[in-house]
Formats: sequence, C-alpha cells, structure tokens
Amino acid sequence: MAVQLEGTPCWADAMFNDVEGAKSFYGDVLGWTFGKSSSELGNYTQAYADGKAVAAVVPPMPGQEGQSQWCLYLAVRDAAATAVRVRDNGGEVLMEPMRVGDFGTMCLAREPGGTVFGLWQAGTHEGFEATGVPGAYCWAEVCTRKPEKTDVFFPAVFSYRSRQLEDEAIDFRLYELGRETVLGRMGMGEDFPPEVPSYMNVYFAVENCDEAATRATERGGTLHFGPITTPFGRFAALSDPQGANFSVIDVTTLGVETPGGTDVPNG
Repeated sequence: MAVQLEGTPCWADAMFNDVEGAKSFYGDVLGWTFGKSSSELGNYTQAYADGKAVAAVVPPMPGQEGQSQWCLYLAVRDAAATAVRVRDNGGEVLMEPMRVGDFGTMCLAREPGGTVFGLWQAGTHEGFEATGVPGAYCWAEVCTRKPEKTDVFFPAVFSYRSRQLEDEAIDFRLYELGRETVLGRMGMGEDFPPEVPSYMNVYFAVENCDEAATRATERGGTLHFGPITTPFGRFAALSDPQGANFSVIDVTTLGVETPGGTDVPNG
C-alpha cells in the first residue's frame, strides 16, 4: 500500500457490549465475515469483505460499556506529534498514543465540536485492505453541533483545505488533501434530535441500498433517513441494535430525488 497522506481515513472500528450480536448483525447487513479474536489485543476482531480487512469490532474498555459508536481513524506519521497538535488546537486526547504490538500506534481524540476520532500510525497494519466495494468503507462525515470550531480544528491539525457546499438546505463542508476529497463535515441542525451528540458518520458501500436498509431494520436496526438518491449515490442513515450510527450507500445509483420522490438519473 502506498504511504497515505496525513489525515486520510484509514480504518474504522466499534466497541460493542454484545460482540457476537454485532457480528451477526453486520454479517447479515454488509456480508462481513470475521477473523479470530485476539485475547492479547482485548478480543479485537477484524471484519472482512470478500476476504479483505475492512473494519473491526471489539468489547468495550472498562468504563465505556453501553457506548457503542463507530470510530474513524485518520492516518498520521507520528501519533505523539499529532496528539500535541490536537491539544494545541483546542481538541482533547482521550487515549494517549499507545503501541499495538507491531501493528502500529493508536490514539483517540475529540475535536472541539465534540466528535470522537482516532489516529493511526501504521506499522504492519496499514489500514483498510479495500475501500468503496460492497461491504467496505466508502465515506465519512463529521456530524458536529459546533461546525465553526470543527472547521478551524481539522485544517489546523491535518492541513486540510476546506470547501463549503453551496446548498441552502444543509450546512456541509468538504475537507480535501491534495486533489482528493477525504472527509465531509455536516452541521447538525434541527433535523437532529437534541439528545444526539456529535459523531462520526461512517458509510459502508452496498450493492443495493434499499435491500441493505431493509435487512438492517429486520434485524433490529433503526432507519433514521432515506433511502434517498443523490448525485453521490443512494444512501440510508441507520443505527444498529446497540445504538451505533452508520450509513449504507450504493455509489452506482446516481441521481437527484424530486419532491415527489421520483429518482431522476444524473447525466
């Protein structure tokens, strides 16, 4: 794998009280299979899509029971140095940089808008073995209640260029590295219930958004938005039975949805 630019999304994992339940749910919804858990690494268990490592599930650490949520990791060259930049720019380091065997070094942080994310300094584990294919990571958005703070923090820490999406209906910004758009930022407006904190919305690719959303709800998940077709694909926002938010997207179905609900192909 080529060396990734700092700030590139490179891995995702989530803690679950019921790890076996999470494996069953995501196995059914995303088609994941799972490797053996490692007791030396806190029963960390990798998920695979078509034989490629795409994510992981793990039991909660002491004191974090019942706090299921997906965490997106951003690639860094030096986790300790990045942790200093996090603090210097108003963020909080929740877990100091910690070596994980030969795999790499991890760190958990919270940006000033309240979203938790991870840092990953790669060793033998470089991150996603596949992206954008069914079952794999495809996209992520920082959903924040304090976008003005978030928009200062991320470019300062990761040298992102940012670009506001011209849409009166939503407050959405794109973070870019080089010529690549790597992350979105969604301002949480009135459509978000007040009890929902800032979070990282991780998107997983699927072959058919509607079928994946149906499988999720049939297996105890909750549909929050969609499915809806956009110029970027047809997606749905969900949470799993243990409360972790995520989205599914079919990037092959492009278009815009009219007020009457009819999909109009794009292009």
